[in-house]
Amino acid sequence: MAESLHIRSERHSYLQFHYLHTHLNKLPANQYFSSQNIVARLNLPNMAWAEKDKIDVYANAIQGLFSLEPSIEKQLKYIDFVDIYSDLSTDERQAYQRRYPQEESKMAGLAERLRTEGIQQGMQQGMQQGMQQGMQQGMQQGRQHEAQNMLRKLLMLKFGELPSWADTQIEAASIEQLENWMEGILSANTLEALIEPIQ
Repeated sequence: MAESLHIRSERHSYLQFHYLHTHLNKLPANQYFSSQNIVARLNLPNMAWAEKDKIDVYANAIQGLFSLEPSIEKQLKYIDFVDIYSDLSTDERQAYQRRYPQEESKMAGLAERLRTEGIQQGMQQGMQQGMQQGMQQGMQQGRQHEAQNMLRKLLMLKFGELPSWADTQIEAASIEQLENWMEGILSANTLEALIEPIQ
């Protein structure tokens, strides 16, 4: 295992430090049960402990997380870390719930908060997407309405009053079709040649 890191060029030294390393699995977990170092508390499951102490190791890691980390978001993130490395069985989890009801209650509260925040976030995202889609649709419809009015004016200037079939087709046409008809007005000799009547 490397003892240090030194990043340098021929002329300059940019970064140099020595690693502090330890073998977690050789540290006795029970000596760190009251540690105020959150890294030590979260790593209790990775330290040395007897099988009979597994639930206490887990409980002290969770207690450390709740007492030393004020951020709910980080609590939610680190609780997964403790769970993965503790790997409690169903029976062990039930024993923990009976032995440490206060911590279990906090964990249930975290889960409920996470669920509530997830629902709220989903609703906000849904509303935001709905507003964006509504604005886009509104802009699209406004552009289409504008194109329809412009085409009607141009057609009336060239061909006079529009028959109902032409008006119906203009109303149903896409923006692309409306633009194509506007481009074709100059070369069309009759309205029927430009907008073919529906049979």
